[in-house]
Amino acid sequence: MKKILMLATGGTIASLETQQGLSPAITSEEILACVPEIRESCSVETLQLMNLDSTNIRPDDWIRMAEAVRENYGAFDGFVITHGTDTMAYTAAALSYLIQHSVKPVIITGAQKPISLKDTDARVNLRDSFLYAADDRSHDVSLIFDGKVILGTRARKERTKSYNAFSSVDFPEIAVIRDGKLIRYLEETKYGADDAPVFYRRLGTRVAVLTLIPGIDAAAVRSLKENHDALIIQSFGVGGLPGGGDGPLARAMQEWLTEEKPVVITTQVPYEGSDMSVYRVGVEIREKYPIIEAYNMTLEAVTAKLMWAMGLGGGLEEVRRAFGRPVGYDIL
Repeated sequence: MKKILMLATGGTIASLETQQGLSPAITSEEILACVPEIRESCSVETLQLMNLDSTNIRPDDWIRMAEAVRENYGAFDGFVITHGTDTMAYTAAALSYLIQHSVKPVIITGAQKPISLKDTDARVNLRDSFLYAADDRSHDVSLIFDGKVILGTRARKERTKSYNAFSSVDFPEIAVIRDGKLIRYLEETKYGADDAPVFYRRLGTRVAVLTLIPGIDAAAVRSLKENHDALIIQSFGVGGLPGGGDGPLARAMQEWLTEEKPVVITTQVPYEGSDMSVYRVGVEIREKYPIIEAYNMTLEAVTAKLMWAMGLGGGLEEVRRAFGRPVGYDIL
């Protein structure tokens, strides 16, 4: 039997009703006890890392999760992390950069309703996650929810209440699980017997995200610079800045770049990504300034990858090179 470690971090799946609303309170062992059939197919141990509403998850917690996997990597065949849904896609992306080339699967899952309820998606999501974690062909970081197996760099929460909360953005689901049967659509990276994971232990967390709106003032760009070391701009459509290469927003952005602070331009449109070669307002920016274009990466992946790239150390060019290197099919 495969030996799987379940790492519990809190979230809806672990919540109980209080006078102030749902709050994580159920332990890892109590969660597992709600799905006793899991122990029939694999050997399971649990570790309670934290018990947080995922709204309160921070980058330090991502590092803590990755460290728990690293410390236990030799003793287990796979890992299942239970997590709240609100920031689950951010965690899945972050772990995809903190844990690379993993021969063993690292699965993130959770639920839209607590496991203590009779009517809940928690038990199915847990069963599916352990089924996938115990399969010989599974590896790397994935998010499993509502029968979908989604690469960690491609997941996004798109519904606040429905069971089918997560989608794989601009990339196919790599597998589905139906009635306890795993159906693979895509094979992930092939690993050999001598391949070993690479763990990273630092993130540059002083990252700001600015979503453009019509008529936004350049002061919005400048106001973030003092307390942040990198900027992500969610532009319109395929990307660009109002005013083009000589506009006030571009000049404000140049102040970040002059101080060796990376600027990533992405789009606020959910699907199909940026292409700054289409319109003048994008072409001028890309040709004149050493910005990073995110193409069809999710915002969650852009944020986590920028933090990872900054955590490697080095200046603007080093961050640009690290960000541009594909990891887990994050850039196509």
